[in-house]
Amino acid sequence: MPDLHQIFVFSYLIHLLNKININLYVLLIGFLCLCTSLGLAQQSGESLDLWTEGYLDIHHINTGSGDAAFFILPDGTTMLFDAGAHTRPPGGAREMIPKPNNTRSPGEWITRYIEHMLQEWEEIKLDYVLLSHFHSDHMGGVFEGMPVSKTESYRLSGVTDVGERIPIGRIFDRAWPDYNWPISLENETMKNYRQFLAWHIDNQNLVVKQFKAGVNDQIILVNKPDKYPEFEIRNIAANGKVWTGTANNVRSHFPDLETLDEQDYPTENMCSLAIRLSYGKFDYFTGGDLVGVPPPGSPHWHDIETPIGKSVGPVEVNVTNHHAHFDAQNENFIRSLRPRVHIIQSWVVNHPAPNTLRRLLSTNLYPGPRDIFSTNLPEVTKTFIGS
Repeated sequence: MPDLHQIFVFSYLIHLLNKININLYVLLIGFLCLCTSLGLAQQSGESLDLWTEGYLDIHHINTGSGDAAFFILPDGTTMLFDAGAHTRPPGGAREMIPKPNNTRSPGEWITRYIEHMLQEWEEIKLDYVLLSHFHSDHMGGVFEGMPVSKTESYRLSGVTDVGERIPIGRIFDRAWPDYNWPISLENETMKNYRQFLAWHIDNQNLVVKQFKAGVNDQIILVNKPDKYPEFEIRNIAANGKVWTGTANNVRSHFPDLETLDEQDYPTENMCSLAIRLSYGKFDYFTGGDLVGVPPPGSPHWHDIETPIGKSVGPVEVNVTNHHAHFDAQNENFIRSLRPRVHIIQSWVVNHPAPNTLRRLLSTNLYPGPRDIFSTNLPEVTKTFIGS
């Protein structure tokens, strides 16, 4: 893996409980950390230790094209949460340049990173892939001229690019199998994704399931579940259905579609799925592009963050919703989660928005130190944010 030397690696090592070990990696090019206090267990350019049993490794991978997080769970179960490859011209006025460079696609960089971290394993595979929602910077978009799979069944972008190279056991998304809620999803990116699913179901034994809010038995350890009873992934929300915090109960935050005009339907971002991963005393939240600061005059239910925050409760790590854009990370949500670490997966110059960053840093919302990691922060963004 000679190309990996180009990746500057910082790791934030959290020890919260004897016999419970969590490695949280933010894998960045042009890394910048905004923090009130910082502990770095790894220096730039150093190789990461490979996973060993009992550890929870969380790797945030920066390709400059969207979100991607790779997990090795305590018993060796593997999971990928999103695999973004946006369709905007790279290196434009607002977009980041490709990371580490443009010699490979974002999906190939993600693949090579996973292969590197699993280099000593007998079989390199992904037990689970979760797609937070159907936007290109989270799943991979499609445009003319993109490479085609070996089978000529689908184009390679984001998750389809990764799935071409690494076997996937199960995929969870918010809309399987009909992809018609709240509207029919029929753009070229979705058609390509469904062609990918169909081929891999027929030829590679892929299992696809709709993500079910409220439950804790969809994404489970597959190797030694009984050995790690203190591990859990709780499905918090999807399609506006939010876990109540009791048993597997959920409630619908969105009104019935029958009561709305189509132009007022929930947006794709609002429908994002969200999880809380827990290992002993460590809790980690991620939720795609959920929003909580809707435009003026919007109905109250356009704020999906507030009810989700109440159900999640305090966590150690929060992956900021919607890349810390201006419409996410509202005050109620931040007060509820009170994280020690915020991670911003950024790929355009307005991530993070100044007002959102101010909320994340505010000790009026919750006291104590916190670290904020942003995968990208160009000079123009720093100038705009100011001091």
